[in-house]
Amino acid sequence: MTPTTEHRPQMSVEEFEELERRAPETVRLEFINGKVQVKAVTDGNHDQIVAWLQRLCMQHRPELWLYGDRGMKVEAYRRGRVRPDGVLAPFGFAKGHGDWSEAEGVLMVVEVTSHDSDTDRRDRVEKPGGYAAAGIPVYLLIDRDDCSVVVFNQPEGGRYQHQEKLPFGASVKLPDPVNVTLDTEPLKDLVD
Repeated sequence: MTPTTEHRPQMSVEEFEELERRAPETVRLEFINGKVQVKAVTDGNHDQIVAWLQRLCMQHRPELWLYGDRGMKVEAYRRGRVRPDGVLAPFGFAKGHGDWSEAEGVLMVVEVTSHDSDTDRRDRVEKPGGYAAAGIPVYLLIDRDDCSVVVFNQPEGGRYQHQEKLPFGASVKLPDPVNVTLDTEPLKDLVD
């Protein structure tokens, strides 16, 4: 493997995919900005937040599905590999995709912060850039550390042009093409 520099990844995407396939089920790996990253295994409140959002999406947009832990190709030239906590796309989106889906057709990705040392860099800094570069219209970050919901949208030039941060309990409007309003009051009970 080649050491990481600003211009060279730790390994090729193909090497990462092989490593990820062989990793134990208790380890979730991602490949962001040419670096292998370990994503924390979720806890019960994390899973409940994803289930809460999945139910709301089904109620408001029954033609869509919030796929959990779906492998996605992101970043410029699709050289990144991530597993968002949720991928909102038309029902049937993942059919025939294998382990990693292209971003085409995805309306929104969702991340719920975990209680690990990398969550700041990964969820708040690196992933917005990767998702924007892939052209994903909306990135929803449910931040359990500061009890907020952050909506990123208008991807252009590898970054989101607009973001809005609201506290748990607020009414959060997910913009086009999602068009769902979330009452985030229930999130107050899911912070540990």
